[in-house]
Amino acid sequence: MIIHRLQGYIQNIFLVEYADKLLLLDGACRADVSLLEQFIRQQLGRPVSQLKLVVVTHMHPDHAGAASVLQRRYQVRLAAADCAGEWYQGWRGRARHLLDLGLAYYVGRCQRRPWMKLWYPAVLRFDERLSDGQSLPGFDDWQVVFSPGHTDRDLSLYHPQTKTLYVADSILRIKGKLIPPFPISEPANYRASLKRFAQLEVRQYLLAHGEGGVISAAELQQLIAASPLQASSYRQFLTELVCKRWLKTS
Repeated sequence: MIIHRLQGYIQNIFLVEYADKLLLLDGACRADVSLLEQFIRQQLGRPVSQLKLVVVTHMHPDHAGAASVLQRRYQVRLAAADCAGEWYQGWRGRARHLLDLGLAYYVGRCQRRPWMKLWYPAVLRFDERLSDGQSLPGFDDWQVVFSPGHTDRDLSLYHPQTKTLYVADSILRIKGKLIPPFPISEPANYRASLKRFAQLEVRQYLLAHGEGGVISAAELQQLIAASPLQASSYRQFLTELVCKRWLKTS
């Protein structure tokens, strides 16, 4: 098994290579499809059809955006948490979907990325629904860790043999510092998920944003202490964002 790290549009992409198949640990951005196709064909010298499973850890644009395109083009199976309902269901959910797409474009602009198509369906058709503790279908060496907090259906993926844990957005490292993600929809569950990470034997963390590697128990405790006690508000976040931009330009 080889884990390849690719720099996606606004996030790290982790593609796992086996002798006869490939696994994508998260659904990436819509803009990352061509990057993935090129890497698999040119760097690995393999057909994209060997990509057998894409895990969508949660429904945000940089974790679910490429999934439906890969499913349609290559009959890739999609997997996600076994949770009731849809993250973007109803008119409120569709409004959040548009906000999240806008935030993804904003992050891309801050990182000086070119304008690219990020639109993706708010509701995906999943082939597999995953429960805590089960093995990934077709990839029995990976275990599902249900780790809600950022959203109500976040997944992390653990590889016991190499003691590797992919935590998606549950932990971010920005300018060398560990920080919680935005939003945090379930603060108590978020802290519980971090405590669960600390209980696992992890040699290497894989982060969607920032450098992974070793994260000590003390660093996790600091992150738990710094995590918010109340759910994040989009209104509050957007107000802070506008204020920061105004102060920067005034």
